[in-house]
Amino acid sequence: MKSEFLPEAEDELVEAARYYEVAAPGVGFRFVAEVHRCLGFVSEHPFAAEEEKGVRKKLLNHFPYNLLYAVESDLIVVVAVAHQKRRPGVLEKPRQEG
Repeated sequence: MKSEFLPEAEDELVEAARYYEVAAPGVGFRFVAEVHRCLGFVSEHPFAAEEEKGVRKKLLNHFPYNLLYAVESDLIVVVAVAHQKRRPGVLEKPRQEG
């Protein structure tokens, strides 16, 4: 199944990868690789995670992040790469269209 990131989710991915890379060279690359591994799993098993308010959540391995995504027809839309502690209520606030 094809996938795409919302711009906000792409920004979150880049920001987290930069943070990890500054903290320890090579870890940012491993973070991005883990997001893509997780996305590969989700692409193969899009309905494996429970749905809440139209969004599904997949926990990343080795990092305190969730991949939040929606399934739209034949497309996985990544809506957030959310840190578990900093954005625990990400689903509680609706995103504003602009």
